[in-house]
Formats: sequence, structure tokens, C-alpha cells
Amino acid sequence: MENLLDIIGIQNVLLIVAIFNVILLIAFVIAIVKITNISKKYKNFMQKLGNGKHIEEDLENYMYRVERVEKQNGEMVNLVKNLDHDLKRCIQKVGIIRYNAFNDTGSDLSFALALLDENNDGVVLNGIYSREMSNIYAKPVEDGKSSYTISEEEKEAIRKAIAFDDTYKIK
Repeated sequence: MENLLDIIGIQNVLLIVAIFNVILLIAFVIAIVKITNISKKYKNFMQKLGNGKHIEEDLENYMYRVERVEKQNGEMVNLVKNLDHDLKRCIQKVGIIRYNAFNDTGSDLSFALALLDENNDGVVLNGIYSREMSNIYAKPVEDGKSSYTISEEEKEAIRKAIAFDDTYKIK
């Protein structure tokens, strides 16, 4: 090694190392300038993309809004489930029969009306009309049947109500 240093000379080695350091310093300064320019272009691009605001702020805002919408959507799903549960107990099926209860009346002025929920529970009303009086009788209905004696017209009204297929169901 000493022979190599003697041949080249220590001063020349120091000169080569100094030149190499200057070249590295120039490359480092150029790299810093390029990175600074790219950083400025990136910031300008992001501001233009975000309409004058930083896109990061826009993304955070959108994420907040998406989370809020997801929460509201979950609340609405629960509300719809509760409404669907409540709707099962509402009158959904209707059956009506008009008939002539007595031969001495002119037309079908008497009626049997069945009002049922989804489970075929509800009430059957029987309105009997005659020339002297008019009476309405109500009988409870459970699962399409009544614990009371019911007439053929009431049975037919219940059958019509059960066959009534105009219900709206949420799946």
C-alpha cells in the first residue's frame, strides 16, 4: 500500500478525494432542489384537486360523512324492522260478504266483515238489517277461527279475508 501511495502521492489522493466530495456535494444540492420542486408541484396538484383545499381535508370530510350515513342507515334498518314487526299486528286482510238476512227486505243490506292481521287474528263483524231494526255483532277471530258460533256468511268473509293477498312484506 505504501508503494501505491508513493507512486500516486498523498497530495494527489487528497486532491482526488476532495474532487469526489465536491461532485457528491453538487449531486446532493441538485437532489435537494429536485425534491423541493417535486414537493411544490405535489402540493399545488393536491390543492387544485381539492378545489383550493388540501385533498387530505376533503378525504377526512368524506370519511366522516360516510360514517354518518352508515350510522343513519343502520338506524333506518332497525326502524324498518320494528315497523315490519308492528305491521304484522295491523289489519292487513279484509273480507266482506253482503247478503239478505230476511226474505222480507229488498236487497243485500246485511253484511259480514272480517278484519284480520298477518296471523289471521282479528274480528268478524256481522251487521244484520231488518225493517224494524239493525244490529251489529262482533266476534273475535284467532288463526282464522272463532271460539263463538259463526254463520256461513261470517265463515265466507273470513275465508275471503284469508285469501286476500294484497299485503306488503319486508324481506
